Order: sequence, then C-alpha cells, then structure tokens
Amino acid sequence: MVVPTTSPRPTASPHADADGFEAFYRAHVDRIYRALAVTLRRDELAHEAVDEAMARAYAKWQVVGTLDNPAGWVFRVGLNWATSWWRKLRRETPPVDGGHPVPDGMPTGALLALAALPIPQRAVITCRILLDLSTAETAEALGLTEGTVKSRLSRGLAALRTQLSIEE
Repeated sequence: MVVPTTSPRPTASPHADADGFEAFYRAHVDRIYRALAVTLRRDELAHEAVDEAMARAYAKWQVVGTLDNPAGWVFRVGLNWATSWWRKLRRETPPVDGGHPVPDGMPTGALLALAALPIPQRAVITCRILLDLSTAETAEALGLTEGTVKSRLSRGLAALRTQLSIEE
C-alpha cells in the first residue's frame, strides 16, 4: 500500500459559504421582497416568493455566489416561482368573470398605477428603480435583451406618466 506524502488540497470551508450567504441574505432580502411585492401586488405572495428564491440560492450558493448579480438571480427565481403559483391557481380555480384574481387591499396612487401595468413592464421597472439594477443587469436577471428592457421601461414609464397625470 502506498501512502501519499502530501496532504490533500484544502477545500473551502462549508462555513465560509454559509457566512457569505448569510451576509448576502441580510444585505438583500428586504430590497428583493419590496421589489417582488410591487411587481406581484401581493405581500404574502412576495414573502413566499422571496423565501423560496432565497432557499434555492442557499442550496446553490457555490454557483449563485459567484454570479455578477446574485440579487438579480434571486429576484428572477422569486418572480418565476410566483408566476408558476399564479398559473396553478388559475388552473385550479378559474375566475368567474374571465379576468385575473384580484388581490385584497389594492394600493392607491402611484402604486395603483404601477399595479395596472402588465407584469413584464412592472418587473423591468422594479428591477431598474427599486433594485437599482443597470439595464444590462436587469436584462440578465430577467433573461431579456437590453433592447427589450429599454423598450419595456420606456413604455411602462410612459403609461405611468399618463395615468398619474390623468389622476391629478
């Protein structure tokens, strides 16, 4: 039997990964929750979405932690999870009037105008404004091209301006 003369290469400590995730979680969970709450228009759904997305980020932290924008990844995963939840809800209980289920406690003012936008435009606006992501980071997080991000942002902001000027 041959005994190796060198010690095995040191590996990264699992505690170092956990500490890195914990710092990321504390720094970003509130911002991501707020962005999802505005995008989804439901606080409880946003809580569940951010919890699910953070759990998935923790499970894949060795990969997610090396991304240029892990917060954008978590936002996208939360948004995808919530979209799947809405689809499941619609399949199980189709609305009587043919529209989308209306969330309780609809917001007023600017949030109501934002809530009236289609989800793709709301997602881009929340990434760019609430999460303060660049156009490139938003495109990467949402799986879009930069041109699509710019277009959705422009159209969404124009719709908000129109809606808010009508209210005033």
